[in-house]
Amino acid sequence: MPGTVRALRGATTVAEDSEAQVTARVQELLSELMAKNGIAHTDVISAIFTATADVVSMFPATAARGIGFGSVPLLCASEIPVPGSMPHCIRVLLHVHTERPPADLRHVYLHGAQVLRDDLPV
Repeated sequence: MPGTVRALRGATTVAEDSEAQVTARVQELLSELMAKNGIAHTDVISAIFTATADVVSMFPATAARGIGFGSVPLLCASEIPVPGSMPHCIRVLLHVHTERPPADLRHVYLHGAQVLRDDLPV
């Protein structure tokens, strides 16, 4: 595999906890992360997803498999329920091979999750 191992962060929110909404938002998030960073499926090493306690309709990993992540090791976990934290939130930590230096990586925060990291370049 070419490149160095790097990690990309991302998050999105769902308006409702439904399989359709989780699927659409997770697939959108992963597609944006890959497009903004020039990543192909073959560059992906693994992904860790977390979801807040109010997102239980499906595993985010199931949505990822729907767009070609079937051979990628995927893990889902619960987000720590910190009082006042963002509800209906799905986060991902995507491990990839890339030639990009850390300063050129583009982390992706969509929908309501944009406010989580408004300090990052878009």
